[in-house]
Amino acid sequence: MQPSPFPIIRLKPKTSPRALRHGFPWVYDNELVTDRRTKALEPGSMAVLEDANRAPIALVSVNPASRIMARVMDLDPAAQIDAAWLKAKLARAYAMRAQLYPAPFYRLVHAEGDGLPGVIIDLFGDTAVVQPNAAWAEAMIDDLARVLVEVTGVSNVLKNAAGRARGLEGLDDQSGVLIGAAPEGPVPVPMNGAIYMADLTGGQKTGLFYDQRPNHAFAAALAAPMAVGGQGARVLDVFTHVGGFALASLAGGAASALAVDGSAPALDLAQAGAAAMGAEARFETRKGDAFDVLTALGEENALFDLVVCDPPAFAPSKKALDAGLRAYERTARLAAPLVEASGYLVLCSCSHAVDLDAFRRASIRGIGRAGRQAQLIHTGFAGPDHPMHAHLAETGYLKALFFRL
Repeated sequence: MQPSPFPIIRLKPKTSPRALRHGFPWVYDNELVTDRRTKALEPGSMAVLEDANRAPIALVSVNPASRIMARVMDLDPAAQIDAAWLKAKLARAYAMRAQLYPAPFYRLVHAEGDGLPGVIIDLFGDTAVVQPNAAWAEAMIDDLARVLVEVTGVSNVLKNAAGRARGLEGLDDQSGVLIGAAPEGPVPVPMNGAIYMADLTGGQKTGLFYDQRPNHAFAAALAAPMAVGGQGARVLDVFTHVGGFALASLAGGAASALAVDGSAPALDLAQAGAAAMGAEARFETRKGDAFDVLTALGEENALFDLVVCDPPAFAPSKKALDAGLRAYERTARLAAPLVEASGYLVLCSCSHAVDLDAFRRASIRGIGRAGRQAQLIHTGFAGPDHPMHAHLAETGYLKALFFRL
């Protein structure tokens, strides 16, 4: 047997290799023997991971600067992580999306869920936005961009280096253009009959959140004219970003939609989306802190047929779990009184540290403390362009609870 060209890192004797052999993709720094040689490995370099008995487990990428010190790249320790390997992964991801979506507006790569640890790629027509949130992807970013063009045929590849994940990996925040050119303005994105305006260079994350697509569609059905006695619903969309649930509901036939967000640029994009789909007469925005606006609407005795709250992650880590659950409960408590009798309340969480059961209990507690009773009629998750890794709960972060009050 040929000796491996890669350095070797080894699990501590008390660390069981079973989960890794079955597909768990991460190895934490406290699970490894971290001698001087291991700590000196270049972030993003490859190594063979062995168990304590020196039996090979997988080929991993290493980052001594990260709490996740090793990410499983391939269960074959002899694999070559090169352009051909990248192309096979991207082609597999692309084949599924091209079958499911008629137009190239979707998440192409969902990190570990697509076998590319730490890598997010969203497609916006002929432009792809890449978030290389792991050191190995940063090291191979040029190959990744080139292969991305080969597989998808996009003309432009942008790098988005914003976000908490890169900071945890010790990576910089320098975004830029890898291939082609950046769009001169917001990109119109068709989804669920609505049109969203995505800012690919200055917006949040990659410019748009594709994960809520199926939940937008379900909410739009609740807002349709037949759902409320022949008239379209009055919709309140809090934490709307660039129009989220509001624009989808208008596309579904809602009578009106009020979109609330703390970001004026996001609301401007939402307004532009409403105009692009000819719905500006039924669309209003309100800038402000979400909790302040919910409180003010309660004081105004405002009522809506459909209220949606889709906040940013209130619990981005386990340390923030208790505070996050209190925030979700408070959201439900303030939103529930704004829902008309027999109307609908949609509560969402994108916190991977909050599991579905805990989020459901916090939401129901808040609804109860608002003096309302609820039926849970549907639980939604991210769309199929955000596949879950079978062993990594973090890849299934999104939850959407649909209540009838």
